[in-house]
Amino acid sequence: MTKEKTKLKEFIEAISILQWVLSFLFLGVACIILMVYLMFTSLWPLSALSFAWLVVDWQTPERGGRRKTFVRKWRVWEHYRDFFPIKLVKTAELNPNKNYVLGCHPHGIMSVGAFACFSTDSCGFTEAFPGVRPTLAILAGLFRIPLFREYLMCADISPVSKPSLIHHLSKRGKGNAVVIIVGGAAESLASSPGVNTVVVKQRKGFVRVALEFGADLVPVYSFGENELFQQVVFSEGGLSRKLQDLFKKIMSFAPCLFVGERFAFLPYRTPVTTVVGSPISVPKRATPTDEEVDHYHKLYMEGLSKLFHEHKVSCGLSEGHELQII
Repeated sequence: MTKEKTKLKEFIEAISILQWVLSFLFLGVACIILMVYLMFTSLWPLSALSFAWLVVDWQTPERGGRRKTFVRKWRVWEHYRDFFPIKLVKTAELNPNKNYVLGCHPHGIMSVGAFACFSTDSCGFTEAFPGVRPTLAILAGLFRIPLFREYLMCADISPVSKPSLIHHLSKRGKGNAVVIIVGGAAESLASSPGVNTVVVKQRKGFVRVALEFGADLVPVYSFGENELFQQVVFSEGGLSRKLQDLFKKIMSFAPCLFVGERFAFLPYRTPVTTVVGSPISVPKRATPTDEEVDHYHKLYMEGLSKLFHEHKVSCGLSEGHELQII
């Protein structure tokens, strides 16, 4: 029998989620505002030193960052996991003597499942895949923000840039798993309860990188990710959607209009199950041809579709649910 949660436990979980949501939405902006504000106070040397350090340390995020194990093991992430709850499901072994590129879908509003499973130790990735070290790769621009970049690097989060991927797949030995949320901002705009849409048909860069370094491709699907927030989805071609797309083009992330279950920001307590699929063997090609990229991209999409349909019922969807790949 499942032990019923106490009111105190539910409160701690809610606070754990709230701090993460507020960090996701506002911590980067708050760090920028703080640094600018300090420039006009007697504490301006602190701000000047922070910007100087940013310049000196510019390339560190693309060279592996500064992973701190204790950050990944913070107790707060266990409460974060239990709020939904979030579960990691293993379907196949990952050989620690190889490197991997994991494509995680869908993005959802905040990629809750990807963060819990790959940027914290709360879901047991290390125990499920011994010898394999996951690194979540996210928007590179976030690593240009003083203070905020340090927080990201401590959790072993890296920029999703070519130099960063090269470092992880060629300069850190074997057993590295770079996790890329392939659909990115475009996929977040399609996030809505009851919808299973992934943006991957024209996303081939991650496949080319996998071929260049002989890293196996692994599809990952987080069931329940799109159920956590209600989003206002604007129709294609409308003015509001055009403004969203313009913002996304300029800033590389999408301004989603969403609401949670409580206090606007708290997501719905819906289970999230992140299923790691079987690896797709990829050969090493110094200069992969377009035909090779297309071939392994097709295999990846087939593997993702198979993963979705094999696990959708056990993860709470009906047999009739389909995966839309755009």
